[in-house]
Amino acid sequence: MKIYNTMTRRKEEFVPIVPGEVKMYSCGPTVYDFFHIGNARPFIVFDCLRRYFEYSGYIVKFVQNFTDVDDKMINRANKEGITVSELGEKFIAEYFKDAQALGIKKATVHPKATENIDAIIDIIKKLIDKGYAYVVNGNVYFSTKKFKEYGKLSGQPMDELEAGARIDVNDEKHDAMDFALWKSRKPEEPFWESPWGEGRPGWHIECSAMVNKYLGETIDIHSGGQDLVFPHHENEIAQSECANGKPFAHYWMHNGYINIDNKKMSKSLGNFFTVRDISQKYDYEVIRYFMLSAHYRNPINFSDALMEQAKSAVARVYTCIDNLEFLMDNSEDRALGHDEEAYSLKLDELKQKFIDAMEDDFNTADAISVIFDITYAANTTLSTEKMNARSVVKKTLELIRELGNVLGIFTREKEKNIDSEVEELIAKREEARKAKDFKTADEIRDRLKAMNIELKDTPMGVKWTKTE
Repeated sequence: MKIYNTMTRRKEEFVPIVPGEVKMYSCGPTVYDFFHIGNARPFIVFDCLRRYFEYSGYIVKFVQNFTDVDDKMINRANKEGITVSELGEKFIAEYFKDAQALGIKKATVHPKATENIDAIIDIIKKLIDKGYAYVVNGNVYFSTKKFKEYGKLSGQPMDELEAGARIDVNDEKHDAMDFALWKSRKPEEPFWESPWGEGRPGWHIECSAMVNKYLGETIDIHSGGQDLVFPHHENEIAQSECANGKPFAHYWMHNGYINIDNKKMSKSLGNFFTVRDISQKYDYEVIRYFMLSAHYRNPINFSDALMEQAKSAVARVYTCIDNLEFLMDNSEDRALGHDEEAYSLKLDELKQKFIDAMEDDFNTADAISVIFDITYAANTTLSTEKMNARSVVKKTLELIRELGNVLGIFTREKEKNIDSEVEELIAKREEARKAKDFKTADEIRDRLKAMNIELKDTPMGVKWTKTE
């Protein structure tokens, strides 16, 4: 598998530290609100990457953190008159509701910053002891100039980074580029005891500490949104490599930005949407499909028109699945004919094409197009009259399900049962058709349609579908 490594700016062959195992860390949400559509993209993309590794036979240890103490959380908690801890627990629960609906599997570990204060203090101690950090008035800062490779992930020389840095008035830092590892206690803020006094951790240090604790000093893949390259991931590298004297991560993966109607998402522009907001109009599966329909490194534009296209695309595949399930119930158990054997070989080729797309820098857009190639082949080749051997119908259905499961889409099962009233009406309509009482048959069809049951007459019998 080839992965584009942000650090080297090229595609590289993925070689895990331990053969057959993958250690992945992906930055999780700050839990002060429902997560927005921009957050959803890395959550979905890197969940899908994890799924593909598992599909390929790897044992994956996947860690995604919760930042459950920071300025935004403190401000929101004070505004609502609750503790930061209560706010965090509330929105962690809401995260899991949205994540589950989006088909995002739970990480192997979901550590919280506030539950890893000891690990955070330990790594800060190391940095102070090695001369990479210093204490001022109970605050601890990392000295960026002590790390000669600072800026290597973002590809920006130190002088350019310094030129763009904001210098605070009365700043107690030795250098404008230095950043906080530990913040001294302020009134009405949560705090913990430390060797430098009461306070709380900075944002960047928590990820370094949790990677160390749950995955080790060097990991295979670190991932997140493109907006985290600088300063967050740059700072993680500096802290971790100075503390441990080892490479932090072998591969860095970042997804592209999301724009809303070709504009940057912003609360001030009124185009800021949470996933919960969007789910009121579009199914969660449609949102997931949309996120995977573009290459993860490319920017993606979110709009109603594009979401409607995604909705139609998802419906198209489910219609094919529905047709295949009907064929399964009504097809023949027999040896394959010559054309069916050729069709079966075509399915094998399409499966390999899917794998090739995923192996080439995780190209989910091309992988999804393969699923549409399969549905097209099924729709144009398989029928109730000729190409209908049960084994080839089954192979088609199972392949769509198998590849869909890798992407976390097209996995919903159709409701198999209908209530007795609907079943009785379908049977009565069949009797009316056999008696050539087409007026009654049409009346029953209209009645069923009003009950959101669509009927399709086939040579193998009537096929019903729920429209809602």
